[in-house]
Amino acid sequence: MQNQQSQQNQNKNQIANPQTGELPKVKSPEMNDRDYINDALSTCKYLTDSLNIAVREASHEQLHQELLQILNETHQSSRELYNLMFQHGWYKLEAEEQQKIDQAYQQFNNYSSQFPY
Repeated sequence: MQNQQSQQNQNKNQIANPQTGELPKVKSPEMNDRDYINDALSTCKYLTDSLNIAVREASHEQLHQELLQILNETHQSSRELYNLMFQHGWYKLEAEEQQKIDQAYQQFNNYSSQFPY
C-alpha cells in the first residue's frame, strides 16, 4: 500500500505528455524512433560540452567565432530534439516542491552580493 501511494505521489509530480503509441509494445534489439532521437540528443549534449571547451580555448578570433556559431547551432539542435521527445511523451520531468525552489533561489540570490560588480 505504501509503495502504491509513493508511486501516486511521484506521478503527481511528474511533468510529461502521454506517449503517442508509436513505439513497439515489446522492446527488441532493433532501434526505434525514440532510440534514434535519444542517441542524437546524447550526441548533441556531448558535442556542446566539447565545443564549449574548444570555444573557450580558441586563440584565433575567426576560429573562435566559427566554433561559437557551431556551439549555438548544436545547443539549438539539442533543444529541438528535447522538445520532440517531450511532445511524444518520451522525456519526463519531475516537478520540484515550491519550498525547495524558494530555498535555492534565496541561496543563490544571496551569492549575488559577493560579486564585485
